[in-house]
Formats: sequence, C-alpha cells, structure tokens
Amino acid sequence: MCAHVLVAEDDEMQAELIRRSLLAEGHTATVVHDGAAALEAAKELAPDLVVLDLMLPVIDGFGVCRVLRGGDRDVPVVMLTARSEEDDVLLGLELGADDYMTKPYSPRELMARIRTVLRRSGRAVGVREDPVVRAAGLSVDPERYEVRCDGEPVECTPAEFQILLAMAAEPERVFSRRQLLQCTRGFDRASTERAVDVHIMNLRKKIEADPRRPVRLLTVFGVGYKLSGGRP
Repeated sequence: MCAHVLVAEDDEMQAELIRRSLLAEGHTATVVHDGAAALEAAKELAPDLVVLDLMLPVIDGFGVCRVLRGGDRDVPVVMLTARSEEDDVLLGLELGADDYMTKPYSPRELMARIRTVLRRSGRAVGVREDPVVRAAGLSVDPERYEVRCDGEPVECTPAEFQILLAMAAEPERVFSRRQLLQCTRGFDRASTERAVDVHIMNLRKKIEADPRRPVRLLTVFGVGYKLSGGRP
C-alpha cells in the first residue's frame, strides 16, 4: 500500500501539479489551501507525510509545523518556501521539518525528496519506483516525457502530455474542461476551456484507431471527458 500525502499549498495550480505528481508515483493525496484546514485534515486523515507551504493563509506553515510536532503522531514534513533566507529555512528545520525545497522547484526533485523522507521514516511500504502511468493501453512517462499507445511512441505537445498524464493517473474519472485546462497552465498560457476540446480532438487522432468513434478518450456530455479502457 502506498503513502497518503497531505498537500497544504494555497496556490491551486502548484497544488494540482503536486497532486498529479504524487498520483503518478502511486501515492494518494489530499489537498488543502490554508493552515487551519491542514491541521484539521492531518488530525482526521493521519497522513504518512505532509507537503507544507510556509506562506499559507489563516495559519502559516511555521504554525502548522509547531502543532504537528507538538502532537502524538510524528508525521514527516517536507516544507516548501518561496523565501530563501537562511533564517526561515533554519526555523523550519528547528521546528521539525524533515526536508525543505525553495520555489521554484522541480516536481521530479520534490518526488525524489518525498521518497527519501518516506524511506527514512519507515513509511515507504509499497512505494512504486516506476514513475510510468499506465491505463487503457497507454503508458505515460513523466520523467522521460514519453507517451506510448499499444507500445508505439506518440508525439504530444506539452499541453496534450499534461492532459493525458492527469487522465491516465485516474482512469474512468470524469474531468471537466476547467480541470483539464488547469493541467495545461504553464505549458499553454493562451489556452481556454474551448481549446481543451481541440487538445482532446488532437489526442484522439493520435491514440484512437477511429477518432470519430473513440473508445479511449470519451466525451461525457454536459460534464467533460474521461479516459476509459480502450476496448470497443
């Protein structure tokens, strides 16, 4: 069984990127956007690790870490900070953070840090080393930035890749256009919700035997799209 990670990050785009990266690693994740919600979720869910932004509203990351470290359960904490001042980093570590990363950071490096902290804390049971996400005859490799469909390589734009990665990580989940648009932020800044339809159309041309009768990338009318099993 993989780790359950609590992500406390007020930037919704960053939080979603971390969540998708954790899913690709085989973990589960809960996302909250302020310090009070982080403490409530930590108490209710007893996560295996907390990814904690320092600059949270309501209660900042320092305050959250103080409470977590003052409790009975010694949950590992990886801090995220946009502040590079040495005093901030030292205070975070003195409060009990197991590791920290300064923004901007590489999601790949963050996942490596999380793996290390989980192993060190003895909570790494069943953590998947293979980062490749597989579903519906597709394999999506977030490290090599490669997609294969039934074993054959597929060339994708950065926005298409991020959409496919999110959907492959949660097959059968229905994504709204707005949710898929969030996946492209930072890769396709000019994109709109209607542009998501174009990305889906282009992906169908690449991974469907008959793009007019898709069996993988399905439309859920009035809601959005989902990745299904790929069998007619």
